Amino acid sequence: MKSAKDPIFIAGAGRMGRGIAVAFAYQGHQVRLIDIKKRNREEFEELTSAVMAEINNHLQILSVSDVVPKEMVPYITQRIKVYSMDEQPGIWNKANIIFEAVPEVAAIKKEVFSRICAAASKDALIASTTSSFLVNELAEFVTHKERFLNTHWLNPAYLIPLVEVSHGSETSEEKLDQMVQLLEIIGKVPVKCGPSPGFIVPRIQALAMNEAARLVEEGVASAEDIDKASRIGFGLRFAVLGLLEFIDWGGADTLFHASHYLKQSLNSDRFSPPAIVIEKMKSGNIGLKTKTGFYHFDDTMVDDYQLETLKKFIDLLKHLGLISAPKEHVL
Repeated sequence: MKSAKDPIFIAGAGRMGRGIAVAFAYQGHQVRLIDIKKRNREEFEELTSAVMAEINNHLQILSVSDVVPKEMVPYITQRIKVYSMDEQPGIWNKANIIFEAVPEVAAIKKEVFSRICAAASKDALIASTTSSFLVNELAEFVTHKERFLNTHWLNPAYLIPLVEVSHGSETSEEKLDQMVQLLEIIGKVPVKCGPSPGFIVPRIQALAMNEAARLVEEGVASAEDIDKASRIGFGLRFAVLGLLEFIDWGGADTLFHASHYLKQSLNSDRFSPPAIVIEKMKSGNIGLKTKTGFYHFDDTMVDDYQLETLKKFIDLLKHLGLISAPKEHVL
């Protein structure tokens, strides 16, 4: 694991900051994890011990899971250093890559960005890890807005590959590309999205989780059966097919008619199909069976695509022990 030229600076030593620190240190980066709270020396030493213990625990989990060789754990841990922002006010002038991971409080973020921007190079790449604030809102706290964007990591940050990269109105293509490349280098899977509340994953999962809670509320099924259904029915399929890809696979017509039935039966507009699905019904571009939907399918690739997708399902089912071997005869 080769060390990177520039250390990674992370403002905030909480759960998200620690997870990101592991993700970068694991891939050879030196990491500066900077505590932003006012503490006396004893409090800071206690924090540092807690941070390093948690980081070591994450790495031990990776080790017993055969992801990280046991002998590598101390070397990876040594790449992470904890600092106090108050005791080392000039620390930001050495930073070229900075992640903000402080509490979701506008006043705290504003103060931290002010201190970062006062010392850091105007070319330093700065990213917030917020799960709440729009990138354009936070950009108001940052100088040289072209170098600022949001990177929404999913917990646990050191395990989940996806990182949602939300660029602002003034984010430069150069800085956006730099962040995407940085994340790809450490094995993450970045996806780009515009400045919208909820990014991609939280917006989708909020609807799904609320609907699951309503099923319990309405007495439709037990929490255990709802979770079993979501894991084995919902989760398995969407581990292989994306949501829009799944619409194309079954056809937008299927979604259109199912949505209307649910809307009428449950007397709720929350099941109404969006305008884009209605338009696909009108145009006839309903997915795989018409060769055009959210994706375009070439005649020569459809059979291979379907076969490859089904093989992925089968491999996943085998891995989870959810596919049965054929029986020779039935009594």
